[in-house]
Amino acid sequence: MSKEAAEDRVKTIERMFIITDALQELNGARISELGDYTDLANSTVYRHLNTLNDMGYVMKEGDIYHIGLGFLDIGEYARNRKKAYQLAKPKVQELAEATDERCQFVVEEHGRGVYVHVETGSHAVETNSRIGKRLYLHSTSVGKSILAHLPNQRISEIVDKWGLPKRTENTITSREGLKKELHQIREDGVAYNREGNIKGLRSVGTPVLSPSGQILGALSISGPTHRMKGDKYEETLPDLLLGAANELELNLEYS
Repeated sequence: MSKEAAEDRVKTIERMFIITDALQELNGARISELGDYTDLANSTVYRHLNTLNDMGYVMKEGDIYHIGLGFLDIGEYARNRKKAYQLAKPKVQELAEATDERCQFVVEEHGRGVYVHVETGSHAVETNSRIGKRLYLHSTSVGKSILAHLPNQRISEIVDKWGLPKRTENTITSREGLKKELHQIREDGVAYNREGNIKGLRSVGTPVLSPSGQILGALSISGPTHRMKGDKYEETLPDLLLGAANELELNLEYS
């Protein structure tokens, strides 16, 4: 295969993922809408969608295309490969039942966080923390819990690649501010998110470490500011999280 042909194949794969990402972001779209959104020619969009539709990764309803369930099997496989997910799932369920709030387990991949399991208690508020969604690490308690236990070189690489985008007025947007907070998280064992990602939402998180001390992911509990305050926010929820993380780490070591 010539170098030009190989580059064409790589470009084809790149365009395919640009189109599928756009389909997800637009929650379904027509060919012309995808062309406008991605700056790709309509004919290019059409060819890719036809192939993806034939393979079960895209479905067509009238003239609107949507992400198909073909991706679900791949996503489930990727998630189930992570031993920490299998053991974290019941802990997240227990936390949601104990707190009545939204609880999640997040891992880091390519410098972003990924929600791999989410449970909602009876009083949980709706957020965008769906399974598979990616998040910035610097603006969430789970993300900061993960960052605090990565090597300094890796933290710098992540910030260089993704920056420190401002999500709310309370988001950490400076390297020095992030460095200071990560130091505090290492000291305390827990991370707080005081409306740094979503206005009106607070959370507390803690890391999950392997037997060798490597970061595997993080657990968190999130809820509205009027409930996440005082002793509950500063003591009760952190104690629950630390206990759950400790049990999870023991299960990981001896399972």
